[in-house]
Amino acid sequence: MVFGDRLKMARKMIGLSQQKLGELAGVSKMSISKYERDLSIPKSKVLIKLSKALDVSIEYLLRPIEVSFSEPEFRKHSRLTKKNEEKIIQKTHDWVERYLQVESLFNDIKKYSPAEYRFKVAKIEDVEDAAEKLRKKWNLGFDPIDNMMEILENNGVMVWSIDDEFNKFDALILWANKTIPVIVVKDGIPGDRQRYDLAHELGHLVLDIDNTLDNEKVAHRFAGAFLVPKPKVYEEIGRHRNNLSIKELILLKQKYGMSIQAWIYRAGDLGIISKSKMQNYFIEIRKRNWHKNEPGPSIQPEHPIQMKQLVHRALAENVISRSRAQELLQSDLTDTILEI
Repeated sequence: MVFGDRLKMARKMIGLSQQKLGELAGVSKMSISKYERDLSIPKSKVLIKLSKALDVSIEYLLRPIEVSFSEPEFRKHSRLTKKNEEKIIQKTHDWVERYLQVESLFNDIKKYSPAEYRFKVAKIEDVEDAAEKLRKKWNLGFDPIDNMMEILENNGVMVWSIDDEFNKFDALILWANKTIPVIVVKDGIPGDRQRYDLAHELGHLVLDIDNTLDNEKVAHRFAGAFLVPKPKVYEEIGRHRNNLSIKELILLKQKYGMSIQAWIYRAGDLGIISKSKMQNYFIEIRKRNWHKNEPGPSIQPEHPIQMKQLVHRALAENVISRSRAQELLQSDLTDTILEI
């Protein structure tokens, strides 16, 4: 892509209108429009003002864009304005671009992709088998997953947690350059919710869902099945229960990093408790306001580390400079390099 696309991306990333950017750069809205359509090229003084207004380097504005995106799929419950959707997409584009620049510094990075795995779901119960098969392919067994982000990153999914300024945002999936799966979740939320969101979006990536089924319900079922496979649910709470203890559910939440509410859904989906009993639990949960703040210790949120790890590896090996490392991570480096 050329200058106009880069300028538009930088403008949308911080939510400026053409009018406002023009005011900051001392040119008309029409001039900004022409720049973005590559009908005109800004003079050097205007280019400097544009870079300052957009808080990006001139090199950034002049660098070609080499990353293309599929149509982004926002989580169904996200209620974002069009402007905020654009901001999230462009921020994600910038992050993926930096990530791929870091990866290009090395030739020994193994690449995997969920595109290799597609599981047909003709009826919702098929999800249980799909979740177990994917766990087997990824050598996870049935044990609790310590770090959901790490599992995804290790298996070819780019994962990013975005600022919590977008309080109506849940999650987003898309494909970069047609082959790289990207999942974006919200930062600063409880870890159990974040892990569930990641597993939910993973379901959208790997499941081939029959068009007679509700995609969201299938992805929800997959999230629970991937985090706690059916054999483990039976092992932990049995095949039939008249009641579930809140203390028991708190302990299970701590062990598997899956919320109390998700455990109740899991028990209902597998017929361990009746649907009416499940609904009664949720009525009680809402009465106590536990649907917003569950009882017991909270699960800490996870953070993607692979990109940071690669940047610090490149810095330690003098492949990149400290300033380049800070540019790639968009943060100051406070650590020191151990030299022996």
